[in-house]
Amino acid sequence: MNNETPVTLRDALRQTQALGLERLDAQMLLLLALEQDPNDRAWLLRHDQDTLPPALASRLEATVQRRLNGEPLAYIHGEKAFFGLTLKVDPRVLVPRPDTEALVEWSLEILSQSADQPRFIDLGTGSGAIALAVKSQQPATQVTATDASADALAVASGNAERLGLVVTFKQGSWLQAVKGEHFQVIASNPPYIADGDHHLPALTHEPITALTAGADGLDDIRALVATAPESLEPGGWLLLEHGHDQAQAVRDLLSTQGFEQVGSRTDLAGIPRCSGGQWPKQR
Repeated sequence: MNNETPVTLRDALRQTQALGLERLDAQMLLLLALEQDPNDRAWLLRHDQDTLPPALASRLEATVQRRLNGEPLAYIHGEKAFFGLTLKVDPRVLVPRPDTEALVEWSLEILSQSADQPRFIDLGTGSGAIALAVKSQQPATQVTATDASADALAVASGNAERLGLVVTFKQGSWLQAVKGEHFQVIASNPPYIADGDHHLPALTHEPITALTAGADGLDDIRALVATAPESLEPGGWLLLEHGHDQAQAVRDLLSTQGFEQVGSRTDLAGIPRCSGGQWPKQR
């Protein structure tokens, strides 16, 4: 991109796309450089003949290079929308994805039928997306969130404070941080990508420990299915997000462990994205 010759926003957009970016990415990066709403593409149409100032051209060039290197747009922007909330995100946490909203919706459905002040826990909370979405929709729910990473908890607690949502954060691996406590719903979006999966090279900017889980991607899910019963209230539910082709395997794990009403929910694309089951009310 030539920073010496003044260019219009339309030309800047064309030059950015010529470098290999998708049009939507190019538009969002241009809007960010201009300190506009990155989703306001109509603004670009109204101002496409405006001149791009040299200082902003340099800023645009820097962010374009980051995107060409595979960095997620959410990290470049510094935030991501999830379930109606705007969450701050950076490389310490995974970028929240729309697929996970299916897990939130299922959790809310169960919690709405529970006690006056049900207890909910989000394991491996990352940015806090699941826990904060639940709390925002059901303020009476007592929400806890855990993560093994202190860095991730710093991001999550910062999001909670900024959004004015009261969530209890605890550091620890899965349920180890809440031994002795019991919940109506345990939910998690754990690592579920198999070691060596061909998708991993495209995810190098995100924390690898939050992505992979053994040869078949199910190591952490197995651990959660095995340990969750001791932390569930009688009749409580365990809900787990998983890969697009893992639903049957996860349902089998839940059934073998003794969970009832085992089933799956689909994401917006109609793909089975999370599976869960109810721990028996009486054993």
